[in-house]
Amino acid sequence: MKAEGIALVTGASRGIGRAVALELAGRGFEVVASMRDPTRGADLPGLAADAGGRLCVARLDVEDPATIAIPDGLRVLVNNAGVEGEYLSVEDAPASLWRRLFETNVFGLVETTRRALPVLRASGGGVVCNVTTSSLLFPMPLYAAYRASKAAVSALGESLRAEVTGHGIRVLEILPGPIETDMLAGSDRLPESAANEAYRAVSAWAWEQRKGVGPLVTPAPRAAAAIADAILDDDAPLRVGCDPLATGALEAWRTTADEDLMAGLLAGLPPVAK
Repeated sequence: MKAEGIALVTGASRGIGRAVALELAGRGFEVVASMRDPTRGADLPGLAADAGGRLCVARLDVEDPATIAIPDGLRVLVNNAGVEGEYLSVEDAPASLWRRLFETNVFGLVETTRRALPVLRASGGGVVCNVTTSSLLFPMPLYAAYRASKAAVSALGESLRAEVTGHGIRVLEILPGPIETDMLAGSDRLPESAANEAYRAVSAWAWEQRKGVGPLVTPAPRAAAAIADAILDDDAPLRVGCDPLATGALEAWRTTADEDLMAGLLAGLPPVAK
């Protein structure tokens, strides 16, 4: 597709969303950078203008339908808004954690998308780009609630792709690995399930795995450039990585049997004390 018309990016106040909003503006889209608190993006229009782009900031909270306004002329929707939570085992995670993650990561995304589809159709088609996570590609313990919310988006994208391809709307799923963002920085901690003796060893193991991604961290602007490339590439596959770790993991996922992937991870887990 051509880089023209309006692109709406949710969760654009920081991290990947902020970088994607600026990248798309630089490519030629008229960008609506949306976020819960527009004051957090006050500098974005100026930054975009300095690079020759056009960008405005709008309030949009995916959990509040009254704020979800879809601009006429929309060509690209980037569903980036999302939250993480405590790193808890399925046994330890309360229902409130699951509900909180699904409210933003799934239900808010669905409501935004369903409102955007008729506008995209009226514009002659375009792209729905959903940001999930590369952790879907391997069964990381203690991330079940977060991974489940993103897996729901992945399944939604498959069905949506089949529903709207005839309308000229392409569905894209971006699976980021370790991107240099506030969310990644906040993940560098001992998982909360360490408080449960039964999960102390696997919590320590998970933290060690997290520490190991340091050399593989990709700056957000570089990831945003890869995302913009995929948005503009009409031949891009449904699922795309935006950094070396995610791209490699996605290739392994496509070429390795599920049980083999699972066996490899299980073999590395620490033994549980009896």
